[in-house]
Amino acid sequence: MVTVLWWVGVAVLIGCAGTAAAQSSPRDYPQWRGLNRDGAASAFSEPTSWPDALTRRWKIDVGEGYGTPLVVANAVYVFTRRNGTEVMTALDAGTGKELWRTSYPALYAPATPAAAHGVGPKATPLFHNGKLYTLGITGIVSAFDAATGKLAWQTPAPPEHPSYGTAVSPVGDKNLVIVHPGNHGPLTAFDANTGAVKWTGRDRGAYASPIIVELGGVRQVVTMTQESVLGVSLSDGARLWEYPWLSRTTPSAITPILYEETLIVSSQDMGVTRLKPTRRGGNWGVDVVWETRDVSLFLSNPVLVGDTLFGLSEKARGQFFALDADTGKLLWLGQPRQASNTAVVKAGNLLLLLNDDGELIVARSSKRGFEPLKRYIVADSATWAQPTVSGNRVFVKDVRSLSLWTLN
Repeated sequence: MVTVLWWVGVAVLIGCAGTAAAQSSPRDYPQWRGLNRDGAASAFSEPTSWPDALTRRWKIDVGEGYGTPLVVANAVYVFTRRNGTEVMTALDAGTGKELWRTSYPALYAPATPAAAHGVGPKATPLFHNGKLYTLGITGIVSAFDAATGKLAWQTPAPPEHPSYGTAVSPVGDKNLVIVHPGNHGPLTAFDANTGAVKWTGRDRGAYASPIIVELGGVRQVVTMTQESVLGVSLSDGARLWEYPWLSRTTPSAITPILYEETLIVSSQDMGVTRLKPTRRGGNWGVDVVWETRDVSLFLSNPVLVGDTLFGLSEKARGQFFALDADTGKLLWLGQPRQASNTAVVKAGNLLLLLNDDGELIVARSSKRGFEPLKRYIVADSATWAQPTVSGNRVFVKDVRSLSLWTLN
């Protein structure tokens, strides 16, 4: 049974959501890794001088989950788990006041190794043309009206739940919503309005989220499967090219990064590789531009600032690093044991690094070395979700709570 709760003020949200559906704002944060799916803050507003402490405007309990909160117009949307149900909640961005909440039953028992990370959803929702799209921990795909919370459509739960849950964040284009649904199912395009399947692939999904890019003049979806990096036609899902990528341990959780006409990919214990898919005549091929084993990425997604890749290597229990994106050369490697996971956000020429222990580091995106400017504590429990940075606002999701911090 689906439950929808409305609160006073939802009429205001309906107007905001209608406007947001028609046009987006630079301050919006509508999907995984931001407006362009590249880890950039939205309309970042750097303070004249960094304060000794950030200002917390509000904090509320929203439930378990690692999904990034979305910001669209004056609303914040967060997808979590409460009392055996998965819940999409709309909040007033300025006050944290709950506007509506929609829930549905979602039974799930994680495998023992995954139990420490809870039973909340791990995928970030998508705001697309006035609707919200989610992938639940068991692989259920849902669509909600962003103004009212009404459930528009939903796929059934898979017969067998994924042992470690799912973590693939949906991506949208025109009338399509694309994700790996179910128990690591193949890449699938759904009709955004009805949920009808428009096309589907054949390769089992991993944990990385797909991106939509243009390579060789062809718009396509790039995804990481359990055996390869794959490019498929956006219009019909036809396979364009494939590069073998068989992870030794956990299937890839790192979203591919577009750099010029190439893709930078990584996985646990797989190093970092830059690939160049190219169409030659009627066929596609993939060349390796460079690869390095100096660093490797497990759960922490890196960012590109100009021609430099910044991130947290899984080696030595967490080392910040910078790579030359043109050559793969290691520019610098930080001290070991910095974090189990860091959510990396690029904000102009700065990096905002949210460690899993609730520490937010502001650092320069320097090619010379790790140059932190300020450190703040923004949570009193674990912070595995990517923060949402919009203007001078930082929305932080910890184990159960969502907080709004401002930089001035």
